[in-house]
Amino acid sequence: MGINARPMRSFDLEADERRQFDQALLPHLDAAYNLARWLTQDAHAAEDVVQEAYLRAAQYFHSFRGGDGRAWLLGVVRRAAYDWLARRRAHPEVAFNEVLHDRGDASTNPEDAVFRKADQARVHEALAELPPAFREVVVLRDLEGLSYQEIAGVTEVPLGTVMSRLARGREQLQRRLAPCPEREAL
Repeated sequence: MGINARPMRSFDLEADERRQFDQALLPHLDAAYNLARWLTQDAHAAEDVVQEAYLRAAQYFHSFRGGDGRAWLLGVVRRAAYDWLARRRAHPEVAFNEVLHDRGDASTNPEDAVFRKADQARVHEALAELPPAFREVVVLRDLEGLSYQEIAGVTEVPLGTVMSRLARGREQLQRRLAPCPEREAL
C-alpha cells in the first residue's frame, strides 16, 4: 500500500452480511435495471450500470441502515448511471445506423409489428424525450411505485422539487401524447 493509498473495503461479504445483502437488495434487481434503462436509454449500458451499482452496493453495504433496500439501491443505481453518462459524454461513440445496415428479415411483417406496438412505442418515445430530471422522477413514481419521500432520497433533492418535477414531467408527457391533428390527417 502506497503513502496515499487508503484501505479499500473488500467486495467479499461475510456469510451473514451476504444473506442480508441478498434479502435486502436482490428482490429489486428488476427495478434497478428499469431505472438504469430509462436513465441511460441503452439496454446494454443499463446491464453494465446495474452490475456496477450492485458492486458499489456490496462495497458500501455497511452503510445500509436496514429497512426496505429499494430506495437505497435505486440511489446507488442513479449515481452509477450518471457516472456512466458522464464517461460517455467524455468519450462519445459512433452510433450504429440500423437503417443503413439492416438487410431486413422476411420472417416478420413490419406493418404488423408497428400496429402491435404503436401505443407502447409512443409512450416510451415520449418518456425518453423528457429531460433527465423529469424522466427519472416519472420512472421512479409511475413505473417503480416509489413514494415522494423515497424519490427525494434517491434523487437527493427536496420533496417540493420532486413534486414539481413530477408534475412538470407528467404535463410534458401528456402534451407529447395528446392527439396531434396534423398527424391524424396523414
